[in-house]
Amino acid sequence: MDFTTFTTTPMKNHPKTIRTRRNRYLLSVALVTAVCALIYTGYWWRYCRFRVVSNNAFISGNLIPVEADATGIVTQVLVEESQYVNKGDLLVRLDEHRAQTVLGQSRGELGQAVRKIGAVFATHRQMCQKLIAHSARLTKVRHDVLRLRQALPSGSVSEQAMQNAEDQMAALEAEMREAEAELKSVEAKVGGTDRTLHPDVEAAKYKYISAYLDYSRQQIHAPVSGYVSMRKVQVGNRVQPGDPLMTLVPLEHLWVEANLRETEIAKVRPGQPAEITVDLYGKSQIYHGTVEGLVPGTGSVFALLPPNNAAGNFIHIVERIPVRIALREDEIVKNPIRPGLSTTTSIDVRKSEQPPGASLAAISTQEYRTDIYNDELADAQAEAEEIIRNNLVQNNDTVEPNCKAPESVSAKNANAPQ
Repeated sequence: MDFTTFTTTPMKNHPKTIRTRRNRYLLSVALVTAVCALIYTGYWWRYCRFRVVSNNAFISGNLIPVEADATGIVTQVLVEESQYVNKGDLLVRLDEHRAQTVLGQSRGELGQAVRKIGAVFATHRQMCQKLIAHSARLTKVRHDVLRLRQALPSGSVSEQAMQNAEDQMAALEAEMREAEAELKSVEAKVGGTDRTLHPDVEAAKYKYISAYLDYSRQQIHAPVSGYVSMRKVQVGNRVQPGDPLMTLVPLEHLWVEANLRETEIAKVRPGQPAEITVDLYGKSQIYHGTVEGLVPGTGSVFALLPPNNAAGNFIHIVERIPVRIALREDEIVKNPIRPGLSTTTSIDVRKSEQPPGASLAAISTQEYRTDIYNDELADAQAEAEEIIRNNLVQNNDTVEPNCKAPESVSAKNANAPQ
């Protein structure tokens, strides 16, 4: 081989060439790293330093329990899991025979109470008339005694007649005292009221209302609109008041519960905007929310077994504070989500007008109030009033204002003629 040709041909493996190529690669890597660092620094400076990001965040919502409010055997279940129901729809029907029997019994007891109190009012009027009759007879005898005493000195009447008249007056005075005591006894039962408002009638009336409500609660209605979940009730179950039957989940009002580290919470304030991505849709769908408030305590203090750091088993860990973030209803309706879904939440902490203790949470949505029970009490009272009217025998229900005992016998005895 020609030595001249060999010397003029570049050697790829020459140490100087390798060093030059290596330096060029290192410079490229350094330039790329510097550019990336610069870009990230600018991104952090303009965006990330004003953001608190957490993937320990989940969708939350109101889970409305449907519980039994009466005792009975389930005879019909009208809804199933994932089914949407409107407020007031019938969900479960219980056997109503026992409740209907108790309602009929209380209806009869209310009628008996009205008639019994009517008899007491009639007795009061009877005692009043009896007292007036005794008073009239006593007045007549007193007048006779007065005339006999005036005629006794002249001898026109005998002492025997005078004695008989005085004995009759004494007997009538005793009867008057007895009638006064009986009248006061009856007045103690009926004074100051009438038959429709008497305490005995009121007690029977509200016992009937209670039985009516128990009867009406044999049919269980949806307190709010929502989707049926966790249905436990089955036909044939014997339920008691308070037994859980199912859960209703309104999906129009949801929020995010983000559990932020205590080292990240210093600048978080109510009213700050947030961006949420749900794992269900990925980063292609971004939900926009607003911080409504910070829970006044870490999650550990609300746990079933809260920590007791004073017991000597203290371990320092970073605690998390739940933050409530409201979601826009239009975005939820357009892209439905469910409570419990995992999210990644980013809060813009630049805006801090509200104090940390403020709250923007509202209770204006439909699941915070139900009116399906509003008419039950009014209907029960109307039924009770009808029963009372049907059992009123006389129209004069009040105590007669003039039906009072006359002047007491003892007072009259002090002025009686001697």
